[in-house]
Amino acid sequence: MFIEVAEMLRCPEPHEESFCVVAPEEMAGRMILRGVIGCPVCRTEFPIRDGVAEFGSAPQRAPESGGSPDLPEAEAVAALLGLGGPGGYVVLVGAAASLAENLAEWLPGVHFIGINPTAGVSASPILSLLVCDRMVPLRSSMARGVVIGPDLATEFWVGEAARILLRGLRVVVLGRESCQVAGLGELAKGTGMWVGEKTASVASGR
Repeated sequence: MFIEVAEMLRCPEPHEESFCVVAPEEMAGRMILRGVIGCPVCRTEFPIRDGVAEFGSAPQRAPESGGSPDLPEAEAVAALLGLGGPGGYVVLVGAAASLAENLAEWLPGVHFIGINPTAGVSASPILSLLVCDRMVPLRSSMARGVVIGPDLATEFWVGEAARILLRGLRVVVLGRESCQVAGLGELAKGTGMWVGEKTASVASGR
């Protein structure tokens, strides 16, 4: 996990958002390979193992998605996100985390955060990995963009995307052609893809 991501983490327990405290135990450059994440509110601790922050187990995935669902070209996804420059974070949920390396070519200077990645995706200097079946363990209104893979393209995870997005920015949902989630307005839809823009603040509900 990229050390700067520590400032964006939130505890998944049901209480108000607060900064987490990260104690690195092993690092490689700016990557935390092993350590502990602590919540100052509820005192719960979560491990970082092999560069992956573990806030719980991985969620169940859509049965029809299979192990490695087909994904669009990174160039197309980058264009749909519509980012105007470098910096900040783009969150990739589920199978979308496997797009990070190719997306980095089209979105230079952006750091990617993968949530519940599929097998074979590893943490790297451009990709931090978090696992949690209850929510996206990130603060509200912190992401410049979100891409959701077809394996987790449910209203719950789209709702979490709306919560963590900055207002006026976009979520790209792969594997579905319509969404009705509070705080998101439809921008575009096509075969197996939906794009929404955050139009209003979204409460955590926790």
